[in-house]
Amino acid sequence: MNETSPARIGAFAGAVLIAAVTIFFLVQGRDLLIPIAVAIVIWYLLNALASFMHRIPLGGWQLPNWAAFSLAVIVVLLAIALVAELISDNLSQVAAAAPAYQTNFENLVAAASRLAGFKQPPDIASVIDQIDLRALIGNFASTAAGFAGSFGIVLVYVVFLLIEQGSFENKFNALFPDSEHRQEVRDLLHRMQEQIQTYVAIKTLTSAMTGIISYVILLLVGVDFAGFWGFIIFLLNYIPTIGSLLGILLPTLLAVVQFATVGPVLTVLIAGGATQFVIGNLVEPRLMGSSLNISPLVVLISLAVWGSIWGLAGMFLSVPLTMIVMIVFSYFGPTRPIAIMLSGNGKIDNR
Repeated sequence: MNETSPARIGAFAGAVLIAAVTIFFLVQGRDLLIPIAVAIVIWYLLNALASFMHRIPLGGWQLPNWAAFSLAVIVVLLAIALVAELISDNLSQVAAAAPAYQTNFENLVAAASRLAGFKQPPDIASVIDQIDLRALIGNFASTAAGFAGSFGIVLVYVVFLLIEQGSFENKFNALFPDSEHRQEVRDLLHRMQEQIQTYVAIKTLTSAMTGIISYVILLLVGVDFAGFWGFIIFLLNYIPTIGSLLGILLPTLLAVVQFATVGPVLTVLIAGGATQFVIGNLVEPRLMGSSLNISPLVVLISLAVWGSIWGLAGMFLSVPLTMIVMIVFSYFGPTRPIAIMLSGNGKIDNR
């Protein structure tokens, strides 16, 4: 026992050092790593979509690989164009509806002030007048330009990944010349791909269900920009827990300033909350089954950790990144206990 203790202490110290260096690299290199990570996600989705289209039977005939991949690229580009148009149209509509929202908000503030016993409600107009709109517009423009520039970099990375993917197999074989070791790494990568693909597919299905049902609710109530909010709720559902809460809160706040009455606001709040609860707590766990096998507490912690490291992109990628970490840790003896702690049921399968 005494002879092995120094070795164990050294291994533990080495693991802590590697973890610290990794975290430092992730934090300091976030501006470089986030576009690469997003590009890898888009590249992965393109290949998954192309593979799905290739497998669709068409009367005993299947799309060739090149046709399936070309169709996948067209679908993704059309989706990006539709999203850009949706955002642009809604921004102009928000600008047109802003005066009515401001009036309703001032009426709400006045009513709340009277209920609270204030004789004179606060002058919202004077507060708004103090806001430097030119500065706000400038900040928004710079943020939009930065996002457009980052997305341009992401597209460049995606193009080069697509060009390089034909040589990945040769590089992989050269990197792992030993057939047994190569098969172990291939099994590890296949397990990652299988679990991430299952998670993304189920999450996309449940997010689409949530977005569509929320859109119908908002449309029936008469909330402005129902289609835009349905899309935003669809996106937010990829963020664990916090995304669902925002998907309830944001449309409810819009209903508050739009209607300035209790009925529609309560309808949006209760119906939206019920939709998120049923799909998030009943439908999604049933579809996921034991395929995810990550502790709910670990999901929340990973959301906070990756969010603090990579911001919004880290929140979206928190679950897949944690799954990758858990799978990699499960393949090595010294880190296997960490994988067990990250798991939901304590069982680690090394297929």
